[in-house]
Amino acid sequence: MITVPEIPSIPILRQGDVYTSLDQAQLKNVRGGEPVAETHMANSGLVKRDLHKLSAARAALRRMSTADLVAITKKAGEHFLHDALPLGKDGVLQTPDDYLHQLAATSGLPHSLIKMNLAKLGQVFGEVEQIIAGLTRNVDLSILDEGHGAMGDVPVCFYPTTEALGIIMPSNSPAVNALYIPSIAMKIPVVIKPGREEPWTPWRVIQAFLKAGAPKEAFSFYPTDHDGSNAIIRRMGRVMLFGDDSTVAQYASDPRIEVHGAGHTKIIIGEDRIEKWQDYLDTMEGSVAGNSGRSCINTSTIIVPKYADEIADALAERLAKYRPLPPDAEDAKLAGFANPMMAEWIDGAVTDGLEEKGAEDITAKHRTDVPRRVEVDSMHYLLPTVVRLDSVEHELYDKEYLFPFVQVLEMPQADMLPIIGKSLVVTAITDDQDWAFELLASPQIDRLNLGCFPTNKVQWNQPHEGNLFEFLYKRRAIHVGDAVGA
Repeated sequence: MITVPEIPSIPILRQGDVYTSLDQAQLKNVRGGEPVAETHMANSGLVKRDLHKLSAARAALRRMSTADLVAITKKAGEHFLHDALPLGKDGVLQTPDDYLHQLAATSGLPHSLIKMNLAKLGQVFGEVEQIIAGLTRNVDLSILDEGHGAMGDVPVCFYPTTEALGIIMPSNSPAVNALYIPSIAMKIPVVIKPGREEPWTPWRVIQAFLKAGAPKEAFSFYPTDHDGSNAIIRRMGRVMLFGDDSTVAQYASDPRIEVHGAGHTKIIIGEDRIEKWQDYLDTMEGSVAGNSGRSCINTSTIIVPKYADEIADALAERLAKYRPLPPDAEDAKLAGFANPMMAEWIDGAVTDGLEEKGAEDITAKHRTDVPRRVEVDSMHYLLPTVVRLDSVEHELYDKEYLFPFVQVLEMPQADMLPIIGKSLVVTAITDDQDWAFELLASPQIDRLNLGCFPTNKVQWNQPHEGNLFEFLYKRRAIHVGDAVGA
């Protein structure tokens, strides 16, 4: 008789209390198809009922000092990186190695990229005090304990905009979990809807916080369907929403919702530095291909005043060498697609765009042995693609996909800023102070790197995409004096 090993069963968390459901979804290994775990699914009715009770979650954090919550967050980071933590129910534990293999199995991410993302998460846990100082501009956090205080001689008061932060997570990259981690130290509970293929990281983050001493009421975890997600989006005071442009566009004007869609991240080079373009190829390559191109801070467009053909060719020659490797290979740089239909759709969209005049896939000249979309060991991959575009009017301009994909364009420096469009990150390689001033003044750029900095290098003590503290708190005018008298 063959004994089939029991797979982990990941339950719902209702303010820290485990809840199991008759409705369960199976997570399968994207390479072999065998079951890896099952997740208990919350229906929208359960989610709606629980959202009426969030005041208890907020109260649990209010009873603790900000200093204690900062210390708990730091301790949670050590547990997250190094400890065996509860997985699901019935006393099952997940070691860091278990986490690595389970996430690789269901997401298609190679071990090397998971480890890189873990390092980023560990940094956020460990540096949470400095991160919050950057987001608050060094506000004394004891003000959150007392309700009011002073900055110098000026009385200040901050009040919460919500009883909890709702988070609709993606499945593309574990590091996005870093964006909500500081909210616990800010005394705002979290209500997390995990990505379908990636419940592992938010679950482990929660368990690390609980082991470190955070109150269980501060954590709700709802694997759910579209209706359950909509309940969170529509009923919570603040929501962090991840998705593609079509998903997030409908919420872009809702002040309750911080949307995280495509980044449209760019590298631009000034006329004063373009003659040294070869010196910047390492930065270009890392910005395009880091984390397998899955992040909104990966470069998707490079705009230069000269040498666009040469730059596209040199970058394509480098990226054309990337190949799928076994998931445990130390130098694996490409992530597969858990959903093969997604790889097929993206490949089709790029191919269709290239049929329009004015676009050429430069990598195709350097990678004649294989097509863009390949299948290796039952895993579907998209190989890096560098496209030379003639115009911003082309269908592919400013397009962004979940693999290393970049367009290279040429135009005068004076024409770049007017067409740059909304961009999460722009690296501007220039010493032109007048142009730098124009870039600094642009409302189109969320984060600006002046100099040869990779676009995918994050400084967590500065806002990544929106300021979490200003999203969760508002400042009010306050005067504190005697109760009687004028």
